[in-house]
Amino acid sequence: MTTDADGTVTTITTPIALDYRYTAGEASSRFLRAVAEGRLVGQRCPRCGKVYIPPRGSCPTCAVPTRDDVELSDRGIITTFCVVNVPFVGHVIEMPYVAASILLDGADIAFQHLVQEVAATDVRVGMRVQAVWRPREEWGPTMENILHFRPTGEPDVPEDARSVPT
Repeated sequence: MTTDADGTVTTITTPIALDYRYTAGEASSRFLRAVAEGRLVGQRCPRCGKVYIPPRGSCPTCAVPTRDDVELSDRGIITTFCVVNVPFVGHVIEMPYVAASILLDGADIAFQHLVQEVAATDVRVGMRVQAVWRPREEWGPTMENILHFRPTGEPDVPEDARSVPT
């Protein structure tokens, strides 16, 4: 435990561990195999037509199975973001960093990833970004194949032209 000069407790260190085990289902397994090949694959709902990445195996809106794979670009737009300034034990990313919701071209649902190679103060909603992949020899069935996203240099997507799902 660490305290300030006035006795206020500022830090408590506790021995806590969380052991997670994840078993990928059919949709997640296909997605992870595609990522291991450097491809991003979503699934389209046969009823509403939304494309989900990562695929879920069923549409959460329509409650029907999704089976049609859709090859997606590794480019998209930032739909929202957070600048992280609070360090945590074991962090390896230089502060501040940006965690963003990225809507890939051709997808209807954004997913979270890091945005780097740009000052946090210059990140904007509507900014076009693309994936920065690890070297091919390091690829495996994991989203860690994508190190982060970086700006493409293309013009931002105007607010009235964004297809952010509701």
